Amino acid sequence: MASPPQDSLVCPITYEIFRNPVVAEDGHTYENEAIVDWINKDGTSPITRERLTVDGLRPNYTVKKLVDEFEKSLKNKKYRFQLGVDVKKPRKAMFRSFGKSIFEAEWLIKDNNGPKIVLMKIDGARAKKEASFYVDLSRHPHVVRTFGFVDDNSQGNISKSTNSVMLLQEYAPEGSLYELLQELDIVPNEQILLQMFIQTTDAMVFLAYNDIIHGDLACRNILVFRFDERDPRRNLVKITDFGLSRQKILNNNGNSNPYTEKSDAYSMGITMWEAYSKGAVPWAEIDNDEEVRRKVVNGEIVSQPPNCKDEKWKIITLLEGRTAASIPAATPPPIPDS
Repeated sequence: MASPPQDSLVCPITYEIFRNPVVAEDGHTYENEAIVDWINKDGTSPITRERLTVDGLRPNYTVKKLVDEFEKSLKNKKYRFQLGVDVKKPRKAMFRSFGKSIFEAEWLIKDNNGPKIVLMKIDGARAKKEASFYVDLSRHPHVVRTFGFVDDNSQGNISKSTNSVMLLQEYAPEGSLYELLQELDIVPNEQILLQMFIQTTDAMVFLAYNDIIHGDLACRNILVFRFDERDPRRNLVKITDFGLSRQKILNNNGNSNPYTEKSDAYSMGITMWEAYSKGAVPWAEIDNDEEVRRKVVNGEIVSQPPNCKDEKWKIITLLEGRTAASIPAATPPPIPDS
């Protein structure tokens, strides 16, 4: 298992903020449900590998109190933060691509004890809902936790005047799936990719049920919290950058409103292709955007990656080739209570 997060409020198994923290016999704190499931399947500590028992778990009231105080501080701020007052960021971004910049951020709120965070700025986008909506929607195991919006009053609310959004989110230790694929010598084992696809699909179905269209699903918007090249079950990914309206959009149906549940399904197929292709961009050899648009509208399919088995390729072509009317609506559970 990859090195556990150093944040005292984050479970080393789920990489989520604790709700019901317990201490195990190895001296480490875990989310109760997660460590019980881990012990029942593995029987040893995910960190030290010593034997653990469910009977040996004890509530961690200290961590629970810290979590409650942290969550209360977010609510008191109404999930809106001021740059330079509540959080700070360096001038240089960790990552810039496709109109998005990600900065390593730091809490400035006194006695916050919050987890490690990043600030994501998306140009050419605006929020459709209040900050609390995005916070509640992100309480899913495969959706990146959003703590709220960040306003930059030092620049005269430039984020609003330039039609961009700044989100405060949890930190992903392994970066984006695109970055990970670029750094690896070879494409991960297909079973590892399959686990990532399942987790991504779970998150996308959750969004669809809650009437949210992602609108920009791609490997760059899938963040990797844990990567294990030997054990597919120990990989953890979450989606980010969803539910925002953008000025520039790719119309894959020739309509004026291409952002639909069906376009998200199409994007899932392309995302799978990207992963099998080590982060490559579809039709990258074509310089003309209109030519790419024509291929998409005409239902042309990208070529099958050499390491993609026929069974998985059928899924990709199904997602890419089906008409909008033939893709069924999703029916997952609703947003969980916070």
